[in-house]
Amino acid sequence: MTDLSRFLDDQQRITVWPSRLEAKKAVIQYIADKFEAGRMYSEKEVNAIIDCWHTFNDYFLIRRSLIDYRYMSRTKNGSCYWKEEQDREN
Repeated sequence: MTDLSRFLDDQQRITVWPSRLEAKKAVIQYIADKFEAGRMYSEKEVNAIIDCWHTFNDYFLIRRSLIDYRYMSRTKNGSCYWKEEQDREN
């Protein structure tokens, strides 16, 4: 597993988007863990949570990655998001 400490500041926020795939997945898992399973979120709520946990001002990239790596899903029109309830090993 990737050591996230090199990507975190003293407030445990992500400071840089990793270049290596393994590290990206670890960062996305870290952000995904900030969401509650079984709860529906608006896009605005998702963006606000993401903004609390990173410093490089690109919630679009993180939100898209949460969807691409299937940690979260959304309605077709993007009005509603939810955390996927799957056990992951990678």
